Amino acid sequence: MDIWTVLLRLGLTSILCMLFGLDRQRAHKPVGFGTYSFVGVGACAMAIAAVDIFPDNPLGLFGAIITAIGFLGAGVLIRSGDRIFGFTTAASIWVFAVFGVLMGAGEYFTGLLTYAIVWGVVLVDSHMEMHGIGSHQRKFIITTNKIIPHREIETILMLFTTKHRLIATEVNKAQNKLIFSYLIEGKKESVNTGLKKFYDREWFDSFKLE
Repeated sequence: MDIWTVLLRLGLTSILCMLFGLDRQRAHKPVGFGTYSFVGVGACAMAIAAVDIFPDNPLGLFGAIITAIGFLGAGVLIRSGDRIFGFTTAASIWVFAVFGVLMGAGEYFTGLLTYAIVWGVVLVDSHMEMHGIGSHQRKFIITTNKIIPHREIETILMLFTTKHRLIATEVNKAQNKLIFSYLIEGKKESVNTGLKKFYDREWFDSFKLE
């Protein structure tokens, strides 16, 4: 394979992966710029090598790449209580390995079409998250500076969430503190605005939204 073809495949793959990774990093996702860039470029480079070294049957190495990336994707899954988060991120890492392999093998049309579909899914998913549609859930952790019943917190949550569920409670008797963990659903703007309602409560200490 000539050097210009290698440069074209690696260059195009790296630019497109970096653009997607930058968007994910700006959205504060658990996997961002570096991971998507490395996965895409690495898969592309291995595909180029497979086509050069095994021109008659590179499929074995292609399959090994995709399988190996599956283990990386499993590493981004997050367990919280009885729920597991991160499936979309894990799947996107796997898809970008496929994208890298396609570009490295010279299947530009299929690779670019896959890339376009991924962006389409991300845009639709972001739209649904903004409008509180579907199963978009956030983990909300609130700390109080005194012992209170969790109903006081849930009364406020009802004002700006469509659903909320208590998943964990931690008691610190020595410091007279409680830590409640909830899964909440709702429109992104409503949630961000509604959280301010906790500020004027005398028992409020801090919260974290994941």
